[in-house]
Amino acid sequence: MTNATELVKLSAAEMAAKLKAKEVSSRELTEAHLAVIEKAEPTVDAFLKVAFESALAEADAFDAKNAKGETEGLPELAGVPIAIKDMIVTKGIETTAASKILEGWVPPYDATVISKIKAAGMPILGKTNLDEFAQGSSTEHSAYKTTKNPWDAERVPGGSGGGSASAVGAFEAPIALGTDTGGSIRQPGAFTGTVGVKPTYGGVSRFGAIAMASSLDQIGPVSRTVLDSALLHEVIGGHDKRDSTSIPREVPPVVAAAREGLKMDLTGLKVGLVKELSGDGFQADVEARFNESVKLLEGMGAEVVEVSCPHFPAALGAYYIIMPSEVSSNLARYDGMRYGLRVMPPAGVPQTAANMMAYTREAGFGDEVKRRIILGTYALSAGYYDAWYGSAQKVRTLVIEDFKNAFEKVDVLVSPTAPTTAFKFGEKTADPITMYLGDVTTIPANMGGVPAMSIPAGLGDDGMPVGFQFFAPQMQDEKMYKPAAALEAALENQWGGPIWNKLNTPWLAD
Repeated sequence: MTNATELVKLSAAEMAAKLKAKEVSSRELTEAHLAVIEKAEPTVDAFLKVAFESALAEADAFDAKNAKGETEGLPELAGVPIAIKDMIVTKGIETTAASKILEGWVPPYDATVISKIKAAGMPILGKTNLDEFAQGSSTEHSAYKTTKNPWDAERVPGGSGGGSASAVGAFEAPIALGTDTGGSIRQPGAFTGTVGVKPTYGGVSRFGAIAMASSLDQIGPVSRTVLDSALLHEVIGGHDKRDSTSIPREVPPVVAAAREGLKMDLTGLKVGLVKELSGDGFQADVEARFNESVKLLEGMGAEVVEVSCPHFPAALGAYYIIMPSEVSSNLARYDGMRYGLRVMPPAGVPQTAANMMAYTREAGFGDEVKRRIILGTYALSAGYYDAWYGSAQKVRTLVIEDFKNAFEKVDVLVSPTAPTTAFKFGEKTADPITMYLGDVTTIPANMGGVPAMSIPAGLGDDGMPVGFQFFAPQMQDEKMYKPAAALEAALENQWGGPIWNKLNTPWLAD
């Protein structure tokens, strides 16, 4: 039998193959990861809640079915354990969105993606940390704990989904789910050396994803390989009548595309370098790793050309009008009346509903959430709606047109995932604008509704991972999986193995 350390270092696809061959059980896989979580959490702090008992029960249920031959027809990842960002509703497991205002809330239902994961017999290891209500780029804004980057505990893992990225990067989970509103899967992927995917908007159901900005939010996979993300994408994707924004189409052939990419033949592929997503503000080592990866794409037969998307620089400003406006609207429901935290006014203050709401929201929301609610309420207020929110939506239309025009010339677009490598804790918290600027490369995909993916492209001069980003046309997610898998294979050939071989993991020592 493979020992526990060797087990957790396998890809999810390799784990699935061992399950199918009955060389390992789902319980053994789950126990191995739970053991790593126990050892790693004092350093990494990726999880808000570890579901020890239910995860093992789910693993045992899968093993019992597998022993009877009742798992035929299930997705390839059946029986492989998974971690879930705490922005996604899980029946029977506390779901807080890393906010005090939802502390203790145990949902009575599952998100659609969770129902699909449970139907596939995939044990849920627990809920991962995030910036409160997914509002942040560093996971420093959680109400409960600060997740560390497994590459350097003094640096952020990115955000808002730093918990899922760090859990996968630290081998606490083979795969995870995240949510991506402006880069919250991809930017943590770049910072932690993991693969992060934002599917086409509407390609994966958002039913049961706690709403931050409804026109931008998208659930997606977190993994250590492109193929693993494709396999998870296949599980969670597809139409859902409970989500009015869900696209009534089948999941694109992402797994076949990823496997085709592993052949490392990109003959006939046209790749567009986005002119506006480079230059000032980008670290020299980030651009160096990006350019090296572009050369590898060319070496596999891809034709690379520069493409201009002139409105991409304006996407950042428009996003930070649209997103807070939707935050202001979506978070109005947390009023202390129906569920979650309730704080009554102190003695001497009139015991009115309005005062109760004010005291509840003051105690329940953190500073970053309050900042965005105020920004959004202002942008939506009478006299400012057309000047701010209306103008931002016009910019969004121009970004969509940029994508449309670019994809008439090329098959995929590429850029660095983030302008920098992971920064140190506290480095940007005093200056929110600087933090927001770090999303300049990821935001266009959310504004345009297109799929995008980040894969590791090597290490910067500081020894921290660098991310390489692909964009594909709407509803053609498979187009980014093939070159991403090819580049991943080419880079691993160059490195002599996966990037995580370079990661120091004392918690895996016997």
